[in-house]
Order: sequence, then C-alpha cells, then structure tokens
Amino acid sequence: MAPGEHGAGALSRVFVLGNASIDVTLNVPRLPEAGETLMASGIMRAPGGKGLNQAVMAARAGALVHFCAPIGREPETAMLHAALAREPFAGLQLIAGDYPTDLSTLIVAADGENIIISTGDCADGLTVDDARGFVSAMQDDDWLLVQGNLTEEATWAAVSRTRNIVFNTAPIRWQSPRILAAATMVIANEGEARAITGHTNPDVAAAALGGKIGVVTLGSSGCVVAQGGGVTNFPAPLVKAVDSTGAGDIFCGVLTACLAASQPMGAAIGRAQEAAALAVSRAGCFTAFPSAREL
Repeated sequence: MAPGEHGAGALSRVFVLGNASIDVTLNVPRLPEAGETLMASGIMRAPGGKGLNQAVMAARAGALVHFCAPIGREPETAMLHAALAREPFAGLQLIAGDYPTDLSTLIVAADGENIIISTGDCADGLTVDDARGFVSAMQDDDWLLVQGNLTEEATWAAVSRTRNIVFNTAPIRWQSPRILAAATMVIANEGEARAITGHTNPDVAAAALGGKIGVVTLGSSGCVVAQGGGVTNFPAPLVKAVDSTGAGDIFCGVLTACLAASQPMGAAIGRAQEAAALAVSRAGCFTAFPSAREL
C-alpha cells in the first residue's frame, strides 16, 4: 500500500482543514503598553497559521495527514510550498485564491509571553464547496481537525459530513453551537473556554464546552479534560519557557494524531503536553517545533 492510502489494518487518517500564513516574529523585552513603541531585537519570517502548524505536528507525530488551506498567489508563497513539501504529509491541497496569503505578526516578550495579530481575508476565501470537496474522501474512522480561522459556514460544511471531529476554538472569530455540539473533542484555552461557556472555573468550563470531550488548556498549569461526567487534571511538564508561541497548536496536532492511533486519553494528553513543553523551551514558533525524530 502506498503512503497515505487507507485500507484494512491501516492507521486512521487525519484531515486538517485550516489556514496557512506567513509569520513575522518580533522579539521584545516585554509586551508593550497601549500606545507604546518598543524596539525589537531582530525579525524572523517562517510558515505559520493554526491549520498549518497543527497539520505539521500531527504528521510529525506519525499520523497520515491530509492538509487543505487557502493561500495567495504572491511570490512569498514559495516559502510555504517549499516548507510543506518537506513535511511527511499523505496529501496536501493548497488552494490559491484572490486574496494575499494571510500574515501573522508575533510579538514575543523575554518571559515567553506573546501577542499575535493576524489577517483573515485569505482564510475567509475558502468556500463551502472547497470544504465539502476536501472531506469527501474521508471514511468513518478518519479524524477531522478544524480551528476558528476559516468562516463558520465553510467549517460547518466539513464538520457536518464528518464523524470524528476535533475542534480547536482558537481564534474566536465566531461562536458556533452546532460545531461545538457536533465535535468529538473541543479544545480551548482558559480565556476561550470562559468566553464560550461563561464559566471561570476551568473544570466547569471543560464540562460545558460541548462535544463528547472538553479540554481546557492552562499553559504552564497543564490542562483539564472533561469526559464521561468526570474531570481530570493533567499537570504540565516543568520547563523554563522561552517562547510559548504555537504551544497550543502543537498540543492540538499531536493529540489528534494520538487519537487517530487509538491511544488511551492519558497517554495522548501526556505526549501532546511533552511536545508542547519541548517547543516552549526554545525560541521561535515553526522553527522550534519538535521534529519527527524528537517526537
């Protein structure tokens, strides 16, 4: 069987529908106050976007990943094509649209905290028909991983035709009760979970997120998982954080790969946390992601 083909005894595949962007990272001594100008120490450009990041990490974690994202037609997209060609994808569909490729500016402080500002016009260009076409090849045991970058309509077009769904709520551009209800697993950080559920207690918020399993990530405090009427806390590995950018994407991608491989929940959460912890101990976002060998 050729790589990426699906048959009896094969791993379940992971289909990632999301965005792809170009990340520009600026390192500053601390996050700026409102109206303040800070001088950055250098600039770095790299592939990015939640969809791209999560797809890369799921593939590096061993899943058979099919990734679909909208991009622009400008020369700078060569960076994305070249970077993704080096990743172990089973399938790659980059849809060239009429808008420039989305751009994310990452402001990273010396203590590892960050602020991210992203454009979304290109992501909005992915159509309902694009989404339906991408998931048309999925089988019942395959997994779909989606985020909040695309339009709610395109995301729902894929989710509504899928059985096993991981929904990462970031970024909250819209709220969709129907996607939350349809999801097998909903992953949100503490702020997102509070915005969706109205609950400040992470345990309560995890149980109220929707879907069969609710996960609230808590940064250096780990995460809580609500499943089957119970809530379990998973402490994070202790590391010295250098740059927390992309940690949530790593967690989502690796966790979904583990689910597709039918790993027990505790082991899957632990592996996803370890991968994220390794990345935050290094500078950069895409360049700090764990390699397949490290995973």
